[in-house]
Amino acid sequence: MKKFEDFNLKPDTMKFISACGFTDPTPIQEQVIPSALKGKDIIGLSATGSGKTHAYLIPIMEKIDETSEDCQAVITAPTRELAAQIYENAKVMMEVKKDLRVSLVIGGKDRDREIESYKNQQPHMVIGTPGRIRDLFLNAGVLRIDKAKMLVIDEADMTLEFGFLDDIDAFAGRLPEDLQMLCFSATMPEQLKPFLKRYMHHPLTYQIGEAVRFNPDIRHVLVPCYHHTYAETILSILPGFNPYVCLIFTNTRAEASTIAEELRNKGLAVTELHGDLTSRQRKQSMKSIANAESTYVVATDLAARGIDIGEISHVISCGFPNDLEYYVHRAGRTGRAGSTGTCYALYHENDDEAIRSLMKRGIKFEHQRYKKEGWTDLRPYGIRRQRKEDDELDKKIAMVYNNKKNTKVRPGYKKKRKMAIEKIYRHKKRDMIRAKIKEEKKAMYKERARQERNG
Repeated sequence: MKKFEDFNLKPDTMKFISACGFTDPTPIQEQVIPSALKGKDIIGLSATGSGKTHAYLIPIMEKIDETSEDCQAVITAPTRELAAQIYENAKVMMEVKKDLRVSLVIGGKDRDREIESYKNQQPHMVIGTPGRIRDLFLNAGVLRIDKAKMLVIDEADMTLEFGFLDDIDAFAGRLPEDLQMLCFSATMPEQLKPFLKRYMHHPLTYQIGEAVRFNPDIRHVLVPCYHHTYAETILSILPGFNPYVCLIFTNTRAEASTIAEELRNKGLAVTELHGDLTSRQRKQSMKSIANAESTYVVATDLAARGIDIGEISHVISCGFPNDLEYYVHRAGRTGRAGSTGTCYALYHENDDEAIRSLMKRGIKFEHQRYKKEGWTDLRPYGIRRQRKEDDELDKKIAMVYNNKKNTKVRPGYKKKRKMAIEKIYRHKKRDMIRAKIKEEKKAMYKERARQERNG
């Protein structure tokens, strides 16, 4: 295993690494840093928590010239929260290089004040959301990133998923021809490849963290909601485990807000993280997460991507995302660094296709429900219980086949056996019709009695 000393880094870069508290590079850092220092274009595929942020911050620290007046590096992230977190990591760079200027460019800030500040001085490095960077660069014309030699796209798959890639496309074409691009993503969607091909030159691809997919330290537990809501189901199972931190994923912002409110109404310490929060609420949520103030964090996939939420002992997935790869990443937020973790997947009947698809991909689900007496195992998912009447039907048909009179080779024995089985089915159908008529009559009598009482 390599050491940071093996990369032949400048003293300031080593001070930055030391100030971050790092001793040895993570696998993604070990592979990316040497190639990035050589100016290679890089595609890094890794999950949250693999150390990818510093896999690009360390090369930038090594290359950036704080004596220049030009912006030299641009880092994009799909959410304000993620951009702010990257910025917090980059602040340490400014502590080491006192003259280094790093700007956080995101929505929710005073735009006029930003415009005025960039008229006087340009940052050496820009970290922000694609839309805001595009606005200040192309619309306002005050953020001069056209000389930047490095462009980092963090969480590229989510950037694509939510339509922000067009904003990057709008300004990436204005950057220098010898631009070095580093793209980091959890997955590599086909729709992302044409964009990368347009801007990257013979990129090197490093894939880290595939073990998350079949991590044996993660339990996947299917929990039926039956006729209950997600919030009701969550509240019913909470007595069944004692989380250090429980990350609850929802598919929509509205679901996240509703579930967080219902849990909070029950007196639970909850932080919510989704796109419908105001700037002030987002800051409060990020501060709460950083200080580990809440046991429960309710979030959407986009809001939680890339955010460091500490040691997560349990994950609850409220249903399944359209792209099942995101379920894998939901579950992968727990069971890290050799610890165990559990992902409870709450489901309704319409989730059957998603569950079966994940099972085919190798995820082994336990099937359980929680009652007052504790967790109880349910029948393995997909195996239905045979009804009593079906058992009786099978027994009658078996008797026809096992009847010694019918097993003797006589002319027409197959026809007689077929007629006997058809007779069994006719009786079965007749009994079903009689039962249905009886049920309808009973319902009719009840309705008549109700009308007489009210009438």
